[in-house]
Amino acid sequence: MTFSLFLLFSSVVLAAAFIQGAIGIGFALIVAPVFGILQPEFLPVTLLILMLPLNFHVAWRERVAIDRPGTGWITLGRFFGTFAGLWMLAALSSHQLGLAVGWFTIIAAAVALLSPPFNPNRPAALGVGLFTGVTETATGIGGPPLALLYQHAPGPVLRSTVATCFFVGEVISLVILAAMGMFQIGQATAALMLMPAVLIGSGLSRMTHAHISGPALRLGVLAFAILSGAFLILKS
Repeated sequence: MTFSLFLLFSSVVLAAAFIQGAIGIGFALIVAPVFGILQPEFLPVTLLILMLPLNFHVAWRERVAIDRPGTGWITLGRFFGTFAGLWMLAALSSHQLGLAVGWFTIIAAAVALLSPPFNPNRPAALGVGLFTGVTETATGIGGPPLALLYQHAPGPVLRSTVATCFFVGEVISLVILAAMGMFQIGQATAALMLMPAVLIGSGLSRMTHAHISGPALRLGVLAFAILSGAFLILKS
C-alpha cells in the first residue's frame, strides 16, 4: 500500500466510521467498493477486521438499548444463512446473485416507505437473520435487511442491535475464513494501519448520534437500503 493510497483509504474509512457510528449502518457499503476497485486483496478480511472495533464501540455505547431477544434470533438465523450463502455462491453466478439481492432490497425499501409502524417479532428476526447470513456471505452486503427490520425502532435500539449482530457475524466470518486458509497477514497488517481512522471516525460520531433518531433516522435507513440495492445492481 503506497502512502497516497494509505491517505485515501484513511479518509474513506474515517468518514465511513463516522457515518456508521452516527446512524448505525453504512461502513461496508462505503469502504467495500473503494477496496474492491483499488486494492481488492483487502476484501473481505481487512474490511471485517476494521468493522470489529467500530461495531463493538457502537454496541457498547448504547448497550442498554440492545434488543437482546431479537439479537438472539437474528444470530441464529444468520448462522444457518451463512451455509445457505455458501451454497448460493456455488449455485449462482455473481451477476445473478447481485441482481436478485439488489432488486429485493430496493423493493423491500419501497414497500417499507408505505408500511405502517411495526415491532420486530421472532419470525421476522429469524427470517432477517437468515437473509442477512445469505447476502453477507455471498455479496458482502448485510446491512439493509437489519436496517429495514428496525427502521421504526428508536435510534439507540437500531444502532446498538445492528452493531451487536454485525459484531457477532464478523467474528463468525473471520473464524471461518481463517479455517479455510483465506486469512492473510498482509490483510491484517493493512487493517492495523487503518485502525486509527476507524477509531477517530467512531469517536467523532459520539457528538452526533444522540441527535439522530425518529423520522430522520428512518429516512436515512431507507436511503441506505436503496443505495445499497442500486450498488449491487450496478456492480453486477
